[in-house]
Amino acid sequence: MPAELQFYRSDSRNPAVPASPVAASQAIAQACARRGWPVHPLAPGSKTPVANCSECRADSHTAANCSCLRTGRWCHSFHAATLNQDRIQQWWGRHPDFGIGISCGPAGLIVIDIDSHDAEPPARDRILPGIPIGDHVNLAGLANGFHTLAVLAALRGQQSPADDTRTLRVRTPSGGLHVWYRAIGNHRWKSSVGSSPGRALAWQVDIRSHGSYIIAPGTTTRHGTYTPVDGSCEPAALPLWLAQELDRTGHLPVPAIPAPRPVPPRAYQAVLSAGGGRGQDERLLAAVLQPVEACGQVVEGAGFSNTLNRAAYTLGGLIAAGRLCRQEAEQALKDTATAARPGQELRISQIVASGLAAGMKKPLHATGRRS
Repeated sequence: MPAELQFYRSDSRNPAVPASPVAASQAIAQACARRGWPVHPLAPGSKTPVANCSECRADSHTAANCSCLRTGRWCHSFHAATLNQDRIQQWWGRHPDFGIGISCGPAGLIVIDIDSHDAEPPARDRILPGIPIGDHVNLAGLANGFHTLAVLAALRGQQSPADDTRTLRVRTPSGGLHVWYRAIGNHRWKSSVGSSPGRALAWQVDIRSHGSYIIAPGTTTRHGTYTPVDGSCEPAALPLWLAQELDRTGHLPVPAIPAPRPVPPRAYQAVLSAGGGRGQDERLLAAVLQPVEACGQVVEGAGFSNTLNRAAYTLGGLIAAGRLCRQEAEQALKDTATAARPGQELRISQIVASGLAAGMKKPLHATGRRS
């Protein structure tokens, strides 16, 4: 292990870490801060933050409006995390039994938190949210987050993060594993703690990033020590395939869609057909194309695939009802989508073809109802 990373090891046999409990906890906290990882204290022997002061417990207010943080106290959990070495010396110098938490978002960290709880697997749609698992698939033996993450990685033809020796991995006292990665780009990845069905990578696999914290390597609780395992001691860049999975499972904030802009008349006048009234069809088509065009005002994200698919499905229904000309409507949609996402023509054609085919099976009449 490189000398500058020896602080991960709280073993008294390591000459880089003094045997004193004061020096051990303080040394870990200060070393983390030097790496740009803001730290905050955890309750002695626990993995939860130190409790708020009596004033904060009695008065409901946000961290941003709390005077305690401005005076150097540790209220409000990871919101109190700091890089200030004097404050760290004050906190852990006076309380050597405090543990060390790291605020993941400001630290630029994304940590895959793999649990190994002895529990009955949930329904199949909760194993890998968003990925159907048919009844013909034998799930015998699937028992924890190591298994579900391995299944996801295998589906993508990738190595499981649990086996990624290129990045920092930390064994937890309960038998789980924290796999540390560095965020890439300007993404503000959201956390999913507790494997929420609304936003989870996999059953018993949590994501810790903005809005949560992770326990620093070398921290000891009453249940044991968070210990780095063999391999790299540096968090590697988040792999592209994992970034795509986190995007797919809702770990990026929904971008703010700008106010709708009028669709240029040339984009839809050619696709109007007789019946239903020209003005009404113009408004319908403008409404269908507008969300697709709006995606072009956001560099990435915005749920482009789903937006395009919905638009194609709606146009399919209008075409089937005889309200639009298929050839011209399809081309207008492709042109609008290509302008929003240049260079993705093949993907756009596939989504449009699929959506149109599905929509044409259920004509959309003037009443707004499908047959």
